[in-house]
Amino acid sequence: MNDPLDFYHQVWPKHSEYAKRWLNRFPEWDTTDSDDEHLLNCIEIWLEKARELTDERALMTELRLVRQRSMIEIMRRDLQGKVDLFDVTEALSFLADAAVQISLKLSHRLQAERFGEPANGDCLMVVGMGKLGGFELNASSDIDLIFLYNQDGETQGGPTGKSQSHAEFFNQVGKRIIKIISEVTDEGFVFRVDMRLRPNGDSGPLVVSLDMLEEYFVVQGREWERYAWIKARVVNWAVDPAQDAAFQQNLDNLNNIVRPFVFRKYLDFGSIRALRALHVQIRNEVSKRENQHPGSVHVKLGRGGIREIEFTAQAFQLIRGGREPKLQLRRTVDVLEVCVELGLITADDHDKLVAAYRFLRNLEHRLQYVDDAQTHRLPASPTEVLRIARSMGFQDPGNFIKALNRHMGYVASHFDVVFGDKQEDEETSSLELPWADTLTQGFSDPQAAQDRYQHLIESSRYQALPSAHRERVDRLMPTVLAAAGASSAPDSCWRHFCDLIETVSRRGAYLSLLDEYPIARMRVSRMLAASPWAAKFLIRHPLLLDELLDSRTLLTPPDFNQWKQVLRDMLNQAKLPDGQPDLERQMDLIREQHHAQLFRVLTQDLENLLTVEHVSDLLSELADCTLEVILECAWDQLPKRHRAQPKFAVIAYGKHGGKELGYSSDLDLIFLFEDDDDRAPDLYAQLAKRMNRWLTTQTAAGTLFETDFRLRPNGEAGLLVSSVKSFEDYQRREGGVGAWFWEHQALTRARFCVGDAEIGKKFETLREEILQLPRNWEDVKKEVIGMRQKMLEGHPNHSELFDVKHDLGGMVDVEFMVQALVLGHAHTHHDLTKNKGNIALLKKAGELGLVPADLANYVADAYRQLRAKQHALRLAGLDKSRTSDPALMVLKKPIRKLWETLLGQDAG
Repeated sequence: MNDPLDFYHQVWPKHSEYAKRWLNRFPEWDTTDSDDEHLLNCIEIWLEKARELTDERALMTELRLVRQRSMIEIMRRDLQGKVDLFDVTEALSFLADAAVQISLKLSHRLQAERFGEPANGDCLMVVGMGKLGGFELNASSDIDLIFLYNQDGETQGGPTGKSQSHAEFFNQVGKRIIKIISEVTDEGFVFRVDMRLRPNGDSGPLVVSLDMLEEYFVVQGREWERYAWIKARVVNWAVDPAQDAAFQQNLDNLNNIVRPFVFRKYLDFGSIRALRALHVQIRNEVSKRENQHPGSVHVKLGRGGIREIEFTAQAFQLIRGGREPKLQLRRTVDVLEVCVELGLITADDHDKLVAAYRFLRNLEHRLQYVDDAQTHRLPASPTEVLRIARSMGFQDPGNFIKALNRHMGYVASHFDVVFGDKQEDEETSSLELPWADTLTQGFSDPQAAQDRYQHLIESSRYQALPSAHRERVDRLMPTVLAAAGASSAPDSCWRHFCDLIETVSRRGAYLSLLDEYPIARMRVSRMLAASPWAAKFLIRHPLLLDELLDSRTLLTPPDFNQWKQVLRDMLNQAKLPDGQPDLERQMDLIREQHHAQLFRVLTQDLENLLTVEHVSDLLSELADCTLEVILECAWDQLPKRHRAQPKFAVIAYGKHGGKELGYSSDLDLIFLFEDDDDRAPDLYAQLAKRMNRWLTTQTAAGTLFETDFRLRPNGEAGLLVSSVKSFEDYQRREGGVGAWFWEHQALTRARFCVGDAEIGKKFETLREEILQLPRNWEDVKKEVIGMRQKMLEGHPNHSELFDVKHDLGGMVDVEFMVQALVLGHAHTHHDLTKNKGNIALLKKAGELGLVPADLANYVADAYRQLRAKQHALRLAGLDKSRTSDPALMVLKKPIRKLWETLLGQDAG
């Protein structure tokens, strides 16, 4: 235990020679006037001038002075007991983040002034590794950085028209950042910068594209690099706020590359061996140095030191992090807390490890405070030991050494327990597997992989194959296994690949494709691993394997106008011998072509080429185009039609109307007509039914969409098609009968889809008029809250997970708030009736002052994140959009705050 006396008054500023030098130069820095101000707020205020500077040399000077003043303030508060360990590490990390962001902004601007901005708003991503990534910087840390950019390209050209490749541009930006932060001047430095953790270390390029990073991980990534990337964190934001959305997508792309590399989907006990080997290597190096300092203690790398606590936590992360997302954290103490929750360590072990961690990290800081030196070794001089002991709160150095030995002794013994020989390391060695040299790692259940293969070759389908096909399957399976093992989810990839092989085993062409085209096999494995939904879709429609051969069409943006024309030509050629349309073949064709376009969108989505919003836009446009072609076919094949073109329109509601379609979304539709012919009602009812058959009939090529017509006037009791006049009367409640409030809610997300353009204009005009009707705001709130309550009751969630769509604080809350704003305020703010989507409308409401603008923007961004998570969960094959991600759970609070601000009452 510490001695009971308070020695803080004895150690400041006497403890630090570094502090005394700077306080001699700037005595006004030694003040307690700001003690009531949070440490981060002080640093932020001191950085204000630096953020405005546009001269490189002036910025270097200012950042160094801010660094020295911040260090003095951090030291003083720490040594006077006014902040704890994590306040210190957070402040140091915050300072480093800010220095990087400020340096990046100036460096990017200076480079862009000469060569123009990078294409597509690309911006350098500065990845903080190690302690910086984990918000755990020590008082004299290097900052380990890696510089990344999204994709190769050319800048737009500067005043002279000269441009640079993205690699050249960001290389120069990176060099300037390093200079601004690390060059030693009369004012010292901001942080030492270490770039050696980048791909290929000092021999590799200074900046790396995401494609290069992904290839490096796949081809060369080593176990110690998985350890290094655990704490990785992008420490900057976009230099241009207008590019924030694109930058967020880049961050998502990076996360999708890093996460499967670091966190394997199986219990990776091999990580213990790799970490043990790395630790032995480090300890051997320390031992060599300790020969020069006999009897000294290295509090970081020595036996029982800080590194052994970190290794303990990170071993559990590497072994189980893929299976237990809760372990995918950065701070060491947070990981240890989750280890208790998962039963990996006892509560007593946790308390002792955290106590040791606090003690050793505080000691580390006090060693470095003395002269701002990057040291972790306890000095040998009794005078210096006394100095350190007193800074730790001990009057008697002997008591200090006893406490140090107690903590380090416990850490060492616990480390030996974790990293001793484990039977789990050998648990798969006795398994008899095919192609065992390929299946050495990657599978969480190698025996299940063997069983699945055995089931395939013993199946009646395989046994009945022609010998040539069996030989091709036999030759193909080792390469398939290798592809699965190299994927991000080996077990599920292998399982789905076996299902696919069974499905296509009678089709020699597909076996040849997978056998002879490695690029197609690789793409299949990535898709099967990335998304169970995509895997099932491909297995249901193996014809889509053909699409994998041509990257030019697979990964380029779709041209739906061209696609419609090609589809029309194909349909026109699908005729029976008597010249009549071959309806069955036409239905198959439209399904095959629709599936091909959907598959291309899906592939680009899984390749992280599209945002969620872009995916929804493309799927909605694809649905519109499909409906347009189906309407043409259905009308042309309708007997007794009385005009060349129908006076008929399709109106989209719900996700389709709001252009938020997912891969398996239903189509919410209603049908309108405006035709005085006596036969019109029956004729257009037949047309609507025929269109529905085209959409929903199951053929050999599958189906297109499920449809829902319940939003038509009077719902299921109403007519399938409505005249424009009757639809208007219903919406206006002529005669006191007609649309309910919730039907006007639905109208906020409705739009003309395909058909007669004049009817479409009349619908859009009517829609705006209905939405702009004056409504009592209290009535609007009551109706919206009541409907929200019904939806909540209809989607109960009894789990501990957060349902990002239906739970309070989820997507439905945001959608209902937008609908309330439209229905309550469109009569005075007509722009709210524009069907621009929930995000744009919410931000518009903020601009109009209907809700707090800052909160509206925050909730709009939160809604975007929730949509992205819902999209990811659907691709993962989950029926319910539920998650335990704490980063998403925290979004509930601002959403509920906006709900209460706007509607004044909780649903539920």
